[in-house]
Amino acid sequence: MARTRTAAPGDLLTRVAGERQTGALTVGGHPGGAVYVFEGRVIYAESSSAPGVGELLTSSGRLAGRTWQSALDLGASGARVGRLLVEQGHLTQGELELCVLGATYDAAYFVLADRAAPAEFRPGARHWLGPVVHIDAAAVDREVSRRVRLLDDIFPNPLIDVAPVIPVSRPPRERVTITAPQWELLVQADGQRTPADLAQLLGRAGYAIIQELRRMAAAGLIEPPEVRAPDSPEFVRLPQPRGVSVPLARSAAPVPVISGPEPAARHPPPNRDQRPNGDPPPAPPGEHNSGPIRPPRLARRKPGAKLPKEMAGESPPVHQGADEVLLKRIRTALRALR
Repeated sequence: MARTRTAAPGDLLTRVAGERQTGALTVGGHPGGAVYVFEGRVIYAESSSAPGVGELLTSSGRLAGRTWQSALDLGASGARVGRLLVEQGHLTQGELELCVLGATYDAAYFVLADRAAPAEFRPGARHWLGPVVHIDAAAVDREVSRRVRLLDDIFPNPLIDVAPVIPVSRPPRERVTITAPQWELLVQADGQRTPADLAQLLGRAGYAIIQELRRMAAAGLIEPPEVRAPDSPEFVRLPQPRGVSVPLARSAAPVPVISGPEPAARHPPPNRDQRPNGDPPPAPPGEHNSGPIRPPRLARRKPGAKLPKEMAGESPPVHQGADEVLLKRIRTALRALR
């Protein structure tokens, strides 16, 4: 039967360990998680903000992804995944114990740090990894308290542990010195990834990521998290528009259009003042014709037909001597071609 929380998660863990029970202490809140106990000893802890054993082994390249998945498929139901990895020769016992210790202490910080989080104990629950290490529950609680004090000494803002990491747009000083882990965080932080996302992406311990983020916050390299109301909805940051060239509410100025020649009607009405060639009558001196200026219209003619006298007379005169010389040269060239 589940035991509802009557004290802080750390105190409840100490009580369960004193009774030498076996099961899981589940803690709510954000991020929350669970601590697994076997006969009063802590054997594993997991949280969404800390990479598990599988993520640490595969992201580091120590195990192939298919090897880890095969061990899960074969041993998860019997809680002997860790034993299979050692028996099949994929890991030594020392390697597995070291990895489980690191993952357990890393996740225990996120599970037990919030002393006001709701918690309950589920007797008989087992973890699929199986008992690999046995840690004293009081030692785990002391380590969590030590890590909380260490982070508060660096920068006392626990919201950094769970909020999306947003690098500042401009460094606070002219010269800034950062470490290699901090450089990786600045490169991978896109304003949406949380410390847990960065830990999963980089394959590093969640607490180590938070340590670097607290130092970066103290140096002014990341934006401080915003404090929101408990019932405020989650939102996604979107890039704000920098402005538009023409507001939508205001119509653009009309563009002047130069009209070309209009098509003539098939049967234009007779006009007594219209000239024979279709042009309008000339305007009196000092006045101008209203309307667009239209070029003279040429009537269609057959190939080889002569131009009208009006058009022929407008062409510049050609010197007769040059015309005769050109014709003689043309005749001579035609005779040579025959």
